[in-house]
Amino acid sequence: MTNSKRSVTGTPPLLGARALNRATLDRQLLLRPARLSAAAAVEHLLGLQAQNVTPPYYALAARLDGFAPEDLSRLMAGREAVRIVTMRSTIHTHTADDCLTLRPLVQPARDRELVTFRKGLAGVDLERLAALARDLVETEPRTMGQLREALLEEWPHADPQALAVAARCRLPLVQVTPRGLWGRSGQVRLTTAEHWLGRPAQPAPAPDAVVLRYLAAFGPASVKDMQAWAGMTRLRDAFERLRPRLVTFRDDGGVELFDLPDAPRPDPDTPAPPRFLPEFDNLLLSHADRGRVVPPEYRGRSWKGNMAYRTLLVDGFLAGLWRLEEDALVIEPFDRLTRTQRDEVTAEGERMLHVMHPGSAYDIRFGVVRT
Repeated sequence: MTNSKRSVTGTPPLLGARALNRATLDRQLLLRPARLSAAAAVEHLLGLQAQNVTPPYYALAARLDGFAPEDLSRLMAGREAVRIVTMRSTIHTHTADDCLTLRPLVQPARDRELVTFRKGLAGVDLERLAALARDLVETEPRTMGQLREALLEEWPHADPQALAVAARCRLPLVQVTPRGLWGRSGQVRLTTAEHWLGRPAQPAPAPDAVVLRYLAAFGPASVKDMQAWAGMTRLRDAFERLRPRLVTFRDDGGVELFDLPDAPRPDPDTPAPPRFLPEFDNLLLSHADRGRVVPPEYRGRSWKGNMAYRTLLVDGFLAGLWRLEEDALVIEPFDRLTRTQRDEVTAEGERMLHVMHPGSAYDIRFGVVRT
């Protein structure tokens, strides 16, 4: 464990990149397979990024002991987990309880998002739009196209896309199944969280409570780190209120980091097995400074435009990309791997394929990263 005592000069102790890496991997359930249910893991992680259907499944496969895709699919089918726009205005898979509380927490950010669409919403009564959209989707789940068309009848001179975005921002719209189920497909059809879950939304939790949960899943972290994760601003006051209950560190750049006193901070030399992460994994998206996972020389290598690649961790850090072809798992390291690392990556690849695609025959091939 890293010493958390303040130095004699009053300067918070230093946590270097490897120490931050190991602490974050531990919180993210990536140092060793966690013996948690899918529901408990989704709750602990404050949701899973889910722009596409499959990433939450691969995210849990990398983290949990004994996971099977049907575990999460069953939660979705049973309305114990849902897909909804929350942090950073992106779709996340949340437990039902978190859906009904975290969405109200980030609602001010969704309201601010509408400022960029104000020209297309000129003359539109947003309160009436929200009421009309709620009635439409609670009568029958609608696609975004259907919602646009219906709202355009009321405001024919508005921008159709802006009308649909306004409905998504003002209402907690969840994607109804079969969308999101493993091995099944379906259009994105929307209704309100309250209607789908059969219970009302809860009051927004105090930011302080979510700060503590964020640190448990992503810490140690700075104020800006949490703001990057949440897509929110003005969280400094919550951290300051909590300061007497927290410990502080500084990173290599001198930035103050907050943490829970009893949270795990493993030795920087703790082994970190390879991990195959999906595109958009929150590990790579939830800090303002991603240096705890992404080496400087690989910054920007896991993205191309708005597209994210599936990523490979070696020794806890971003080390390459991977993809599934028709008959092969193709692994593309950014740099040469040692024989031991290559063997460990192969073994982890075999484990991932056994979990996610049991009974399927895939070769494992090492290639060169495409530019």
